[in-house]
Amino acid sequence: MIWHLKILNHIGKYKSDIIMQKIYSISDYGSFIRDKNISGYTSLPESTFDALEDFLLSNCNQETDALELMVLSSKKGIGKIIKAKNYVGIIAMKDGTVIEILPKIYSSKKYDTKSVKLLLIEMLKTLKNIPFKSLQMNNLDIEKIPVLEIFIRMYIDEVFQIVKKGLKCNYETKSSNESLFRGKMNFSNQIKYNYAHKERCFVEYDDFNTNRIENILLKSTLELLYKKTISSKNKMDIKTLLNSFQDVNTSDNYKKDFDKIVIDRNTKDYQKALVWSKIFLMNKSFSSFSGSHVAFSLLFPMETLFESYIAFNISKLLKTTDYNVTIQDRRFYLFDKPTKKFALRPNIVIHNDESCHPIIIDTKWKLLAENKINCGISQIDMYQMYAYHKKFNARKVILVYPKAEQFISNKKINYYSQDGVDIRINFVDLFNLNNSLINIIDLLD
Repeated sequence: MIWHLKILNHIGKYKSDIIMQKIYSISDYGSFIRDKNISGYTSLPESTFDALEDFLLSNCNQETDALELMVLSSKKGIGKIIKAKNYVGIIAMKDGTVIEILPKIYSSKKYDTKSVKLLLIEMLKTLKNIPFKSLQMNNLDIEKIPVLEIFIRMYIDEVFQIVKKGLKCNYETKSSNESLFRGKMNFSNQIKYNYAHKERCFVEYDDFNTNRIENILLKSTLELLYKKTISSKNKMDIKTLLNSFQDVNTSDNYKKDFDKIVIDRNTKDYQKALVWSKIFLMNKSFSSFSGSHVAFSLLFPMETLFESYIAFNISKLLKTTDYNVTIQDRRFYLFDKPTKKFALRPNIVIHNDESCHPIIIDTKWKLLAENKINCGISQIDMYQMYAYHKKFNARKVILVYPKAEQFISNKKINYYSQDGVDIRINFVDLFNLNNSLINIIDLLD
């Protein structure tokens, strides 16, 4: 899947636009407060804070609980606090305010907002069924470009590629009262409408045009994004694209229309753009959050991003070795009788032909700290690793966490049991990932 992001020439345009946008950036595990200037917190205007609070409360009973996204609490002297938790991405409010949640990453290297955004995009590229695969953003000054505008820019560039190749057409049956005969006569309507107008013909004919379902969904997305973007460059380019869709209708039922889509060799050029369209039109990212004050949200769980990113890069490092890597191995269940129940799905299973005892790697997006009981390692997680070790007959299990500021020592954390279970704890520096992963790969020998 080839994806090109061409925004280098647009940076100047963005900078002038962004001054007008109300953007509030925070990292996961960071906190918002209402209209106060207190160190360690990000202040939101009262109306924005209240809208965000309403958004959280209105989603508490949904399939995806908003409390997995943010936690609402209060503290004496501060008042209500909204703390980001586990999800990254954007929440666009109807008043134009954008909440931008970036990953909280600790590293031995210095990093800035630009570096974090670049890393976020690199992590998104490894997700399945999300059109980020070949996104190129190196050496672009994106520090002041909102994440939402980057996503919109990516969609625009993809649709430009489709328009450049030419919109797909199909035959559409039309009925009309014509002065010249074409197609076939509709006799019932001819008698009904033209009894006194023998010079006219009520006909049915096949018109070869661009008004097909794929183009309808693209146009619907472009019109939506025109309302959402605050970038004059994006607005101008969307207007340009819409000129190519003048003869195309818009969708009045997104779900119904997406159900009609069939990707084949004739429409494969549309595949990436239609994935984006589904994300934008139906909010089909990794979450189903919605609210009366929210115009649009695009949110991703960091647990999933971290897992996907580590698995992708370990697979890449081991590609030329004798090791085979399986992602999300589904061979075993915790119980086999009377039926298979409670599936075991470790993130990464590594094995070679010389050994029947694989190495299992599992990731956890949690910040450990030396001053916590067991350094903050969850007992439930260790039960899970123990089950992996036993069921897969593993040589060892490696539990991978992000490098944490609260964990400054280099001491090794290893756990062994008398029945042969071997569990190792390792940390990865996401800004120094290759070295971190090489240290993990060294444990395979």
